[in-house]
Amino acid sequence: MRAIAISAFGARPELVELPEPVPGPGELLVRLRAAAYNPVDTKIASGAMMGLSPRFPFIMGQDGAGVVEAVGPEVTAYRPGDEVYGRFSDPARGLGGYAEYGVVAQDGPVARMPKGLLPEQAAAVPTASATACALVESAGLAEGHTVLIVGATGGVGQAATQLAALRRAYVIATAAPDAEDLMRDLGANETVDHTRGDVPGQVLAAWPGGIDAVFDLATPADAVDAMAGVLRPGGVICSVIHALDPDALAARGLRGVNVVNRVTPEVLTRLAELIDGGELRVRVESLVPLERAPAALRDIAAGHARGKTVITI
Repeated sequence: MRAIAISAFGARPELVELPEPVPGPGELLVRLRAAAYNPVDTKIASGAMMGLSPRFPFIMGQDGAGVVEAVGPEVTAYRPGDEVYGRFSDPARGLGGYAEYGVVAQDGPVARMPKGLLPEQAAAVPTASATACALVESAGLAEGHTVLIVGATGGVGQAATQLAALRRAYVIATAAPDAEDLMRDLGANETVDHTRGDVPGQVLAAWPGGIDAVFDLATPADAVDAMAGVLRPGGVICSVIHALDPDALAARGLRGVNVVNRVTPEVLTRLAELIDGGELRVRVESLVPLERAPAALRDIAAGHARGKTVITI
């Protein structure tokens, strides 16, 4: 099968031919039709994820969507022909989502694909939207809360904006002027132009008493204290890049959560329900054929995406 793989940490991704994986007991073999790029994919490939020891060559990518091709012994929940989506990364076996075939346990991070989506759209959902779910849950976001979403125009930010709006929170999204209409269409009540700088200052000018929550998808540890400064006493800031010191924030009367993203069958099923019900939309920014993915990955990692980039297979 064709796949995008690395030969070692830090090596350039290459299009290679590798053996088709064989599903073991309780596993599905999925003919992948699409795989989504997530920033963590390049982070893993660089060797920045401590404790990860994959088998090389290691196929990049996690999220994908496709059709069950075959099932291993003891599989009862799925059968060949089922359309599924989820996570297909198995570092110990060198497997990942940027390939023609992936393997996943039937009770692992997989679920039936949302009925109204194409594979290219479904592949964009798992990591981004599950992370958005974790943000909303970790913050305890509720009706009437005001939340600032920093990095709102990316895949996680777009999903978080919609999920926060579903909870009837007041959403402030960071966005350049040319993305204001997009974010308002997704449920943001107002936007802050991050290209003008001093996002905390802009927010406090409009909300001098502070706001309830911050979902920070981008600010590094050496700058995140200023972002926490927009919170009212007792407010919460959540970081998806683990930039927070919860103890230091607690000393200031604030709650800090370094969000852990868990893609489970239950989360994927719930996301599919929201999508099928028209309550969560998935925006794919660009489609890249598998053979062009190595070059595209270098470009994507250096830029700022709006929506998701998806590899078609």
